[in-house]
Amino acid sequence: MLQNLLETSLRQTMNRMVRPLLHPAVPVSLQRTFTAQAYRSSVPPRGCKFDTVTIGGIKGTRTRHGAATEGVVLYLHGGGYIIGSSSTHRGITGHLAKASGHTIIAPDYRLAPEHPFPAALDDAESAYEGLLKEGHAPASIGIAGDSAGGGLAIALAMRLRDKGRPLPASLTVFSPWVDLTHQHLYSPEREPVLQPRWIEKAAGLYAGKEPRTNPLMSPIHGDLSGLPPLLIQVGSEEILLNDAQRLSEQFNQQGSDATLEIYNSLWHVFHVHAGQLSRATDALAEAAAHINRHRAK
Repeated sequence: MLQNLLETSLRQTMNRMVRPLLHPAVPVSLQRTFTAQAYRSSVPPRGCKFDTVTIGGIKGTRTRHGAATEGVVLYLHGGGYIIGSSSTHRGITGHLAKASGHTIIAPDYRLAPEHPFPAALDDAESAYEGLLKEGHAPASIGIAGDSAGGGLAIALAMRLRDKGRPLPASLTVFSPWVDLTHQHLYSPEREPVLQPRWIEKAAGLYAGKEPRTNPLMSPIHGDLSGLPPLLIQVGSEEILLNDAQRLSEQFNQQGSDATLEIYNSLWHVFHVHAGQLSRATDALAEAAAHINRHRAK
């Protein structure tokens, strides 16, 4: 009963406070400031340790909880490629670190419009290669991300595969943004977070002069074969639901292994409420299990 009331309260909060900020008329600079404040409600678990690090020349945040294993997760934050940072996502990385026992590395990849495509992808690749240079075995590395970071995680795996580089053990994405053409957006009865006009503006800022069908920007338009096992988690109350389903179907049809989990009555990247909302905490526990299941022991 209390969890149902909490879900209702959080949904209303997202709808009244976050969704209005994610509007094309709000300057990106203000969106960055306001959303950074909003993310302060996403609280990591007690016992987390956060350190500023540089991996592969890219600054970011290292998150640990307790005695970490040798496993590491490269976590790519969301924000439409225009907002967000490793600091805003400490709630998610903290709970993922606790649930998985892994060290989480969240790089602060460059953002648009100052740095359009492929800056974010280049930085994500540099961070991954940095982990390899530090001695982390590919089989001990997972790549995860939410929203734009989820799409970036898939794109990074595709680029690594195409270059013949060692692939990570697993991929884990939350509410992934994988089709910047927006041709198949879902129309839920309610959408507490995202506005189509906002993601359209964000897509234009990130794409610049590049066609949005570029698979390294919109992975759903590319070859998804030969990629690591993928877990997709998405809420039923978000406009990206169709794209998550399409990603899962194409992943499996092209010979890779994808698992899709749809959380009824939850919204875009509901994982930010882990530690408060039991279903968000449980979802991250499932994500951690996926990562651990595929990591070489």
